[in-house]
Amino acid sequence: MLQYATDGITVASILDTRKANQAGTYPVKIRVTYKRVRRYYSTGKSLMPEEWEKLPATKSHLYAEIRRDIIASFELIKRAVQSLAERGEFTFNNLNLRLGRAVTGAINDAFRAKIETLREEDRIGSMLAYKDTLRVVEEFAGEGIDFGTITPEWLRRFEHHLLETKNLTTVGIHCRNIRAILNEARRAGIVKESQYPFGRGRYEIKVGVSHKKALTLEQIGQVVKYTDGTETTEKYRDLWFFIYLCNGINVADLVRLRYRNIIDGEVCFVRQKTQRTTATIREVRATLTPEMQAIIDRWGNPPEPDNFIFPYLNGTEDAMRCKMITTDLTRRINKRMKRIGEAVGIDGISTYTARHSFATVLKRSGANIAFISESLGHNDLKTTEHYLASFEKEERQKNANLLTQFE
Repeated sequence: MLQYATDGITVASILDTRKANQAGTYPVKIRVTYKRVRRYYSTGKSLMPEEWEKLPATKSHLYAEIRRDIIASFELIKRAVQSLAERGEFTFNNLNLRLGRAVTGAINDAFRAKIETLREEDRIGSMLAYKDTLRVVEEFAGEGIDFGTITPEWLRRFEHHLLETKNLTTVGIHCRNIRAILNEARRAGIVKESQYPFGRGRYEIKVGVSHKKALTLEQIGQVVKYTDGTETTEKYRDLWFFIYLCNGINVADLVRLRYRNIIDGEVCFVRQKTQRTTATIREVRATLTPEMQAIIDRWGNPPEPDNFIFPYLNGTEDAMRCKMITTDLTRRINKRMKRIGEAVGIDGISTYTARHSFATVLKRSGANIAFISESLGHNDLKTTEHYLASFEKEERQKNANLLTQFE
C-alpha cells in the first residue's frame, strides 16, 4: 500500500501473512529492507487478506481509521530512515534507537536491542560479549539505568568495581561495549554531545598490557616434532601447525574451510571476524605447503569441492551451533597444546600462539609489514603495527641482555 526508497533502503507497509494471530487475521507491519536484510515494525493493526486488498480505496469509516493509523506508523518510520540516511548513519540499531524501540531512557534496553540485532545477524561472538557486558552493568547498577546516569564519574566507579575481580583488558572490553552503545545513541540524537562521557578530559578507557606469546622457529620445530604416541596428541598438534602455516587462521575460519577454498595451490578465505564489519571484503590467501597438504590428507574429509576440509561442520548448523563447535575445538586444541608445551618446556601454547608466531616469524625474517598485514587479513597497517608491538618489546629485551654478556 505504501512504499518509500532512499540510498538503498526501502520502507513498505505489508500484510505479514507468515503466521496468523489467534483471531485468524494477519498483522500489518512496516518492513524496512537494507542490504537484503529485512526488519519488521508493528503497526498494532491486523486484517484479513481481503480486507488488506480493499483498504486503499475503501470509504468505510472503520477502515479509513485503520488506514490513517497505518499511514502514521509508516510516516514515523520513513522520517526516521530519511534522517539517518541523510547523515550517512543508517543502521537497524540506530533506527531502533531513533524509533524508541530500544530505549525507554534506559541503557539496558539499548543493550538488549543491540544483542537482538547481533543475534539476527548471526554475529554470535559479539552477541555473547554484549550479553556479558549487560550482565556486569546490571550487577553494578541494576535495571533501568538512564543514559544520563553514564557520566565519567559513573564509569570510573564501574571500572573500580570490575577491577576487584577482573583484569584491565576485560574492563576495557566492557567499557568499549558501553561506549559503542552510547555512540549509537548519540548518533540517533538520544544522547547529547554535552552528555557524552568518553574522550579526552572525560573518561578514557585504559588499555591493558597485552601478553601475546610468539614462539621462535626452534620452538615451533620442537612442538611439531613432539609425539607421545597417541592419535589425539598428533591430531591437535597437526591442527595447531596448520593454523600457524595457514597465515595464523582463526579456528572459526578453519572449521569453515571447504575444498573449493583451495584455488591454484592457495587456501583462500574471508575472515568471519571482519566480513560483516568492514566495507571492503579482504580475502586472505595462504600458500598450500606440502606440510599443510599432509595434514589435510591425514585428518581431512574426502576431497570433494563442497566438502569441508576438516570434519567438524556438516553445513546444517546454525550460527550458535557453529560457535559452540568452534569454542569446543579451540578448547581441545589448547588443552592438548598445553600438555605438549609442558613436555617440551614452553609455557602458554595456544591457538593464539600459532597466529602470533606466524606474524612474528615473518617480521623477524625481514618480511614487509604490508605483506604481514595482508596475510593476517587486517584492514590497515596500524592494526598490524599495534599487533606486532608487544613482540618487538620481547625482541628489545633480548637484545638488551646482549649488552652485558661479557663472557
